[in-house]
Order: sequence, then C-alpha cells, then structure tokens
Amino acid sequence: MTRLALNGGKPVRDVKSNPWPKWPVWDEREEKALLEVLRSGAWSYNGPREKQFNEAFARFTGTRYALSIANGTVALQLALEACGIGYGDEVIVPGLTWQATAAAALDINAVPILVDVTEDTWCLDPAKVEAAITPRTKAIIPVHLYGSFADMDAILDIARRHNLRVIEDCAHKHGGEWNSRKAGGIGDIGSFSFQLSKLMTAGEGGALTTSDPVLYERLDALRNCGRRPEPEAGADKGEGVYADEGNFIQSGNYRLTDFQATLLFESLQRLPEQNKVRDENAIYLNAQLSQLPGIVPMRRDKRETAEAYYNFSFRYSQEQFKNLPVVRFREALAAELGCAVDSSYKPLNACSLYTPHTKPWRYKLTERHWKRIDPTRFDLPVCRRIYERESVCFHHKVLMGTKADVDQIVEAIRKIYDSAEDL
Repeated sequence: MTRLALNGGKPVRDVKSNPWPKWPVWDEREEKALLEVLRSGAWSYNGPREKQFNEAFARFTGTRYALSIANGTVALQLALEACGIGYGDEVIVPGLTWQATAAAALDINAVPILVDVTEDTWCLDPAKVEAAITPRTKAIIPVHLYGSFADMDAILDIARRHNLRVIEDCAHKHGGEWNSRKAGGIGDIGSFSFQLSKLMTAGEGGALTTSDPVLYERLDALRNCGRRPEPEAGADKGEGVYADEGNFIQSGNYRLTDFQATLLFESLQRLPEQNKVRDENAIYLNAQLSQLPGIVPMRRDKRETAEAYYNFSFRYSQEQFKNLPVVRFREALAAELGCAVDSSYKPLNACSLYTPHTKPWRYKLTERHWKRIDPTRFDLPVCRRIYERESVCFHHKVLMGTKADVDQIVEAIRKIYDSAEDL
C-alpha cells in the first residue's frame, strides 16, 4: 500500500518541479497599458480606460449598460439601493454564499432572509425561495456559486408572479451562460466582483450591468457622489439618461480607477479562452470523478450553455471512504497535490464573518429589527450538511493547465481511497 503524503509518503504531484498554473495572469500588455495610463495623467473619474472597459463589458454581457464599481460588495449594495430597497424590506439570499451577499442588504437597513440551497448545485432552492416570500419581500439575490448556475427560469418566474427584483450575484460567473444569455444579463441587475481570486481581476473592483435606463441612471449616480450620469452618445434624454450639474440622489464615491479599468479590459480579452480551457478540463475531470466511489460531481444543468468556474467543486461521501471525515480527506488531498483544497463557504447562520449583532451601534434600529436580522433564526440543513460533511473545492487555476494535471487529482483521490484507514 502506497504511503500517503500526509503521513510522510511521496506526494502525487511535486509542485517544486511541476507547479500549478499561476493566478493572476498578466504579461507585457498589462505593463504597456498601465504605463500609458500613468503617463496620461487621466487616472480616474470617468477616464478613457474606464469608459472603454464599461462599453466592452456591456457588449460581453449582452446588456445595454455596464458600470465599474469599487468592489463587488459595494456593487450589491448599490444594486439594492437603485431598486428602492431599504429599511425593513426583505431580501432573499442563499444561506451558502460569501457573507457580502447578505451584508449588502444589512447595510441599507434591509433584512436578509437566508434560504437553503439544492444539494446538487449549492445554489438557491426555488421551492424554498417561494416559501420564504412575505408581503415585505422586495428582491431575490441568486448567487451563481463556484461552477453552478442558480435556476434562473424558476427564480424569474417567482419574481414575476410576486413583483420582485432579481439581482444576480455573478462574482463567480464571468462569462457563464444560461439559455445562451450571459450571467449578469438575465435579472434586473448583474453584480460582479474583480477581487484577486476571481475569473477577472484588477486586485479589487466590481461592476454592475443592466439594460434598464432608469436603473442605470440611479446606479451611475449612486457610484459617483449622486451626480447624474454623463450623456451617452446620441442618448435620448426622454429615456432618463442625461447629465445635470446638480445632485439628485444622496450617495458617496464608489468609483474605480483607470489603472484598474485597463487591467480589467485586458483580463476580459483573455476570459473566453481561459473559460474554454477550464470547462474542457472540468468536463474531462467530472467524467473521471463519476467513476470513483464516494465522489459525486456537481450537477450541470442542460440550460447552462457556457460554463464558468470560480471553484471546481464536488461532493464527498465519507461513508464510502471508510468513514474518513471530509476535513481529513481535504487535508490528505492538499498534501498529495500541493495546492489548497477547501470547504464550501460556511452557512451564514453560523458564519463568524456574518454576525450583525456585533454592531448594535449600526444595526440595532429597533428591537424588532434587531431580532429580524439575527441569522441564527434561520434553519439551513442542506447548507450545513454541504459544509460539514460533503464539500471539496479547488481554485479555478487547477483547471488552467492540461488534462495530465487533472488526472493527478483523480490519482490522488484513488490513493486516499485505498489508504483511508491510515488516516
């Protein structure tokens, strides 16, 4: 029996001689473009690179408008504000997501309603969404998580019947398509993150997409100290998109710099080919994983016409691995492969980063509101099971190499299965 790397044996992959692909990706194009921005003196405030990126990203997502934003968290907050959502309104979010999805609602004094997910995609369960709707519900934020799409057909149907806004959290889904429509162009507003680990990155940053001219006007003002948007070329002022010297909405500065915008423009040029490589490797890897005991690939919906992976994930069954806990399995897999192997996000009803009651000076508006924003009041059994017993996640860079690279993931899992009793 081969000795496991976690117990001092030889790992499946020697990352010193065979490192995983690096992230982020850049070359002389970024260097040249950044120097051009530096020398131009036009570093921010609706600069030419920002406008160039906004136009390109709108075309890419199939939306009429795209706006660069300081980061993905603020993007979600501005999206909610643009929809007129505020104190006491309820916003449905998945219980399994990065805490910013719910915190964005908290920060505008709305009430995040945590809803459970489906076990085979880890995205919002439409049946649970429907059951969570009350007269106070104003919006749904489906999160396209890791490599899966939320069921946008079902969510849009629910939203239409209940007159709700749909804000897509696309932080993991740059370039993904549902029924040939790009993520960010399906709901009322799409929200993107460009943080360092994301599929497109400028270190930090975000974007908002919409085809609604009224929402665009509000979003642009909200990100730019309340100023009305500058006019589009040939814009009809009757559509509500126009410039004015005065403010018309209270807000702050959530703008992006031209340095970031130029990085994002170059990142966008690479994205389609990178997504293609990741998807080809993921399809190949899932086919291999489906043959292994105790490993269940994530369900890929037939309506997903183009895939995008922030993380490559699968479900683990400890019962078929001689009752080896998933935490120990991930540790063993990381040791064999020389890369991070993580759990899913921790459910928001038990997440140390999502704790509204640590800030009474900000959120304790009334005793009633205080109770409503307590995340521990929500029951999320599927989220809990995914986090505690089943989730295995790799950063998308492991899919950016060759099929030989992903073969080693399968080899490492087989090795652990054969030696699970040693752990």
